[in-house]
Order: sequence, then C-alpha cells, then structure tokens
Amino acid sequence: MNPILHKLYIGSMATIVVVAIGYLSYTGYSYYVTPLEERFYHPRHDWFKPSGAYGHGLGIVGTFLILFGVSIYIARKRYGFMEKQLRLKYLLEFHIFLCSLGPVLVLFHTAFKFGGIVSIAFWSMVAVVLSGVIGRVIYIQIPRTIEGRALSLQEVQNMRTNLAQVLQDKYKLEPSTIKLFVSFTTETASAEHKPSLGKLKTVLASHQIHKNDKGEILQLVRRERSLGKRIARLETMKRLFRYWHVAHLPFALIMLVIVVIHIAVTLAFGYKWIF
Repeated sequence: MNPILHKLYIGSMATIVVVAIGYLSYTGYSYYVTPLEERFYHPRHDWFKPSGAYGHGLGIVGTFLILFGVSIYIARKRYGFMEKQLRLKYLLEFHIFLCSLGPVLVLFHTAFKFGGIVSIAFWSMVAVVLSGVIGRVIYIQIPRTIEGRALSLQEVQNMRTNLAQVLQDKYKLEPSTIKLFVSFTTETASAEHKPSLGKLKTVLASHQIHKNDKGEILQLVRRERSLGKRIARLETMKRLFRYWHVAHLPFALIMLVIVVIHIAVTLAFGYKWIF
C-alpha cells in the first residue's frame, strides 16, 4: 500500500472512532448524566436504556464488531485465511480499529451502568483494549516484511551495508572521517564519542564533495543508524511481545465467556431487539 494511502487508511479509522464517540456522547448526553435512580423518568429512557431499541442495538453491533475483528485476525494469522489477499499488518490495524470501535459501542450500550457480571465483562474489555494498545506499540518496534512477517535477527543484520567500504570506495573519504561516520551508526559507541548529525554535516561541508553525494551519505548513515537501533532492541521487543500475549489472551477469553453468558441470560429472560 502506498505510504500516503496507508496514512489515510489509519487516519480514517481513527476518525471514525472519534466521530462515533462524539456522536454517541452528544445524542445521549442528557440521559447519561441523569442519576441512575432518576433515569426511569427520563423522556427517552425506553430508547437509551441497555434493553431499549437504541441501547440494545449498540450492544449487538459492538459485540459483532469485536467478534468479527478477532475472528478474521485469528483466521488469517493462524490458519492462513485469504493469505494472498490480506496482508497481516494491515489486517492487524483493521483488527485494532474494530476492537476499539466495538468496545465504544458496548460502553454506550451499558449506559454507564455497571454491576454484577456485566462489570467483570466491562473491565475485562478495558484490559483487553489497553493491552492491545501496548501490544501495538511493541509490534511496530519489530522489523517486518511487507507481508507483516517478523524479521529474524540475521535477516535484519543482512540489511546493513558495509558503510566503511562504501564511504571509502564510492566517496573517497579519508579513514578518520570514515571512522567518525561509522561511530555515528554504532549503538555500542559511548555518547561522548558519538558525533551528532550536525557535526557530520560540518565535516562533509569541509570536504570537496558534491551536494548530491552529501545528501546520499547522510541518508545512508541515518539508515544504518536506524537499523543499528532496531537490531539492538529486536530480541527485547520479541521477548516482550511473547510476554504480552500472556496478559492479552486471558482477558480476551474472560471477556468472550462473559459476553456469551450475558447474551444467554438476556435471551433466557426474553429480551429481544427489533426482531
């Protein structure tokens, strides 16, 4: 996907979530700020209450979005469903979108009234959403292929360029200058010995190097430094990602079980939507 389209893709999903929150808050504000014991007398109580047409509908749609977001992501990741059509990293973002919008709808379905088993489901849902945000932060730190597969340490190392060789053969820089540029890209170099990007520009300005070559050199060292940082934190991020599943999955299962129980109890008591 084109980088601009990718940004629009992410931005549009974030906008939808924000607009949904704004619309739902504005529409039912007078009801949601009414004390629980007085809501029965609110003129639109039958509409906004959890079992009302509006409130109940929010719960159904929200639950569907969550279940669909989880199901399609698991089907693609574990079972290769539509592997050629759905790239994992884009599907993950769609999964996050659905599992953010869904809980928002469920929250307004409850009309901010929590109690009993519903409160357990709600706080499990909150834990799932928060852990999902943390997981996303960890996920984007791990280098991946365009299909979304995590790169191994060896694959990332193979992406690096022999910077010293390139600077010597292509740009004819002297050994002391090459050493300075290499130290800029090395994570093991101490802060006091690592030059700043401004210093590198000053050094290049003192050499008889074409303007375009200066840009290429700076771009190259930036890329090498970025790869160096990724290599340094790759194994740490992968380990954190494995630990993250230990927290995310149990809360998701708890939420799912309680939602199923909640739906079963609702049907047992004869609550129906518009059908």
